[in-house]
Amino acid sequence: MPNPTKTIAIVNGTGRQAASVIRAVTAVGYAVRAQVYSIEGLVAEELAELPNVELFEGELLDNPELIETIFDGANIAFINTIHLAGDEIKIGKALANAAKKRNIQHFVYSSMPDHSIHYPKWPALPLWACKFTVENYIRQLGLPATFVYAGIYNNNFTSLPYPLFCMDFKDDGTLEWRAPFHPDTKLPWLDAEHDVGPAVLQIFKDGPNKWNGSRIALAFEMLTPNQVCDIFGRALDRPCNYVFDNHIEIKVPVPNVYRQQLAGIELLFGIYNAPYFPGPEFEYASRRKCSNDTITGRSSTNYESSLRKGKPGKLTDDARKLWPGWRSMSEYVSTAFIVEEEANGKTWMIDKTVSS
Repeated sequence: MPNPTKTIAIVNGTGRQAASVIRAVTAVGYAVRAQVYSIEGLVAEELAELPNVELFEGELLDNPELIETIFDGANIAFINTIHLAGDEIKIGKALANAAKKRNIQHFVYSSMPDHSIHYPKWPALPLWACKFTVENYIRQLGLPATFVYAGIYNNNFTSLPYPLFCMDFKDDGTLEWRAPFHPDTKLPWLDAEHDVGPAVLQIFKDGPNKWNGSRIALAFEMLTPNQVCDIFGRALDRPCNYVFDNHIEIKVPVPNVYRQQLAGIELLFGIYNAPYFPGPEFEYASRRKCSNDTITGRSSTNYESSLRKGKPGKLTDDARKLWPGWRSMSEYVSTAFIVEEEANGKTWMIDKTVSS
């Protein structure tokens, strides 16, 4: 039923996370005031047709008037900034200040870790550490806030020659994923478009009384690269091989900051095999014992101590309780991956049907 008392401010409305939230909250009657960088394109057009959605086009950097506009009349907010918009720290602080000024009742911020604060040899990934800086600023402001940490998007996989998550279709009919993640290290995964929205909606329903100050891992499965490739192979009915490679090959032009991000990933995960989400809030679930710092970057004694400080359970517990209808990697590959590939102009699924 419509819920006119809930109006949500959103930025980067056409992004996977924000668009998923908009679809979920409007389905239960929330009103949405969303900033978008362009009102053109399939996603923006779809969102504009949803009930109680207002889209505001423009850049966020050094644009206080637009920021004031999206918070006007809102009482909750979901904020996921992007590096392509400019200085994420400056934008994030401006959004937090506006939320504080407007007395936003619940501010859900999509954050990520700064690994460098956990161990000096671990690099700070530039596209993540800036979000952590903003998270700390939000805490200092005293906003009633919850911080969601999104795992790896299943949606990142593509046969296009993009770095890190290219699922390469070989001439011999096999698939290959080449990345700097250790083959048997479990990584957090989610279908961003299918699952972020319903999970965030439940966080809003629970409210800050339950989640204020919390970090929540939005991860619904813990899968190793080998397990991911096994799923792709079975779902697409062709062999899929994982190749562990410390070096990420860049075949297409990428922004310089993303190139720096990839270099940090090579070191952080390819060399140190650091946990994707470090810290006692998240590490309790990994249960890895190591005798030296070449794997986790710390002694086993300190690592086990950090595990004991965490709550019992699995890394996926919070997310699965928030949204029991999550989509598995297997279901994603069997359905959404094929659709997204076709949208990218790929015909491998048609070619195989014809040849068989």
